[in-house]
Order: sequence, then C-alpha cells, then structure tokens
Amino acid sequence: MVDVVSASSSEGERRRRRYRLNDDAAGPRPSRGAHRIRKPQKQRSFWKELPLLIVVALLLTFGIQHFVARVYMIPSGSMEQTLHGCPGCVPDRVLVDKLVYQFTDPDPGDVVVFTGPEPWTENDVPLDASEETLTDVFQEFGSLVGLAPPDERDFVKRVIAVGGQTVRCCDGNNRVVVDGEPLYEPYLYWASPYHQEQEEFGPVTVPEGSVWVMGDNRNNSADSRVQGGGGVRGAVPVENIIGKARVIVLPPGRWGGISDYNPQAGLPLP
Repeated sequence: MVDVVSASSSEGERRRRRYRLNDDAAGPRPSRGAHRIRKPQKQRSFWKELPLLIVVALLLTFGIQHFVARVYMIPSGSMEQTLHGCPGCVPDRVLVDKLVYQFTDPDPGDVVVFTGPEPWTENDVPLDASEETLTDVFQEFGSLVGLAPPDERDFVKRVIAVGGQTVRCCDGNNRVVVDGEPLYEPYLYWASPYHQEQEEFGPVTVPEGSVWVMGDNRNNSADSRVQGGGGVRGAVPVENIIGKARVIVLPPGRWGGISDYNPQAGLPLP
C-alpha cells in the first residue's frame, strides 16, 4: 500500500513539474483584463485643426511676401506691352523679387516696383487711421497676395539711367540719350501709329543713389519725366525700390519671364 501511494505521488509530482515547464515556456500569463482590446485614441478633428492651419499658412505667406517675394497686380497700362493692366480688364500679376537689391544695385533695363518718393506723392492726402474702413483692410490683404491693386503710392517702371548718368530726349532719331549715347529700346509700345514722337526733356543728371525710370508705353506713362515737376525731382531713390519684377504669374496665358534688356547695351549691328 505504501508503494502504491508513493508511486502515485511521484507520478503527480512529475505531471506538476511538466505543467510548470510548459507554463514557463509559454511566458507569463496575462493579467486580468489584459485580454481586453484597447480603444484607439480619438484623433483630433480636421475641422478643429483647420483654424491653426490657416493661421500658419497666413504667417508663412506674410513672411515670404514681406521679406522674399510678393505678387503685385498691374493697375495701369503704362508698361504695355511688357506688362498688361487697365481698368476693367484682367491685369497681369507679377512676382517681385525683394532680395536682389539687398546684394546689388538696379541696372538699366530692370523693371522695378517702388514706392513713389515724396515729389511723386506730394499732392496726395493720406487717410487718417480713423478714416480707414474695413474695405481698406481687405484691400491691403488682397494686395499682399495679388488679388487687389497695390497701394496707390506703388509704381512699376523700367530703369533707364542710374546715379551719375545724364539723360535727355531726344536725338535726331527720336531716341532717349544717356551720357551722349542713344538707347536701343525694342520694348517700346506706341498705342497710336500716328503718335510715336517722344516728348523732349532734359538734360538731367541723375543724383547718386537714385535711378531714372520710364514706362514702356512711353506716351502714356507718368514717370520721371513729369513726376515732381520733372528734372531731378523725378528721380527715384534706390531705397524706395521694393524689388525687381521677375515673372508674370497670372493670367495663365501670359505666364513668362519679364525682359530686363539693357537699353544701354548699344545699338544692334547693321
């Protein structure tokens, strides 16, 4: 009887040991409740994140347009047909490089956007802050992204002469002359085939640190020849230049680079 009990005990011990070995090989048992499936964390709603995305996009847009480049809408026809603009039409929108003149000076032929100096705007009466309306705020925002005309004190013209040069018009062939040399201006546009005579002016010596600017639509442009009464008062200080017009970005059919042909490069070979 003792032998039977002893054998049974030994057999039971071997089974328990085998079960323990199997349990150890299988790894630790999951704790109570661990078998439950975790609910996925609720993702943030897109509509809750949208205001933040809009704010970030606006800040990036403002930063880029304030320091790097900005889109301008051409409000007038003074630069036809290089740049197209007129009341009631679909005007060009141009990308203006605001960095280039941080490293170099404007060259003859550059198409530049600038803030009119005091002689150009001395007859303007600026609005008091109390007179500004919500429309003015939308106007300013629209001008930042090229959806509205720029400030009325902003202009776009082509650089004809730089500081220290003497400019006048005209020679015997109806050409602008800089430092005694006639300019070759293939970009000129004449709205009327019966009126292709340039108005005489000068000679004017451009002050150092300034440029002399004129429109490509030569007989339909209020530029350095007439602004401020003409003469040296019509010159634009380099510090007033916002940037160089590089590309027409809209409308799609007008997309392309903007010519910066240097009119002082000399006449073409015969």
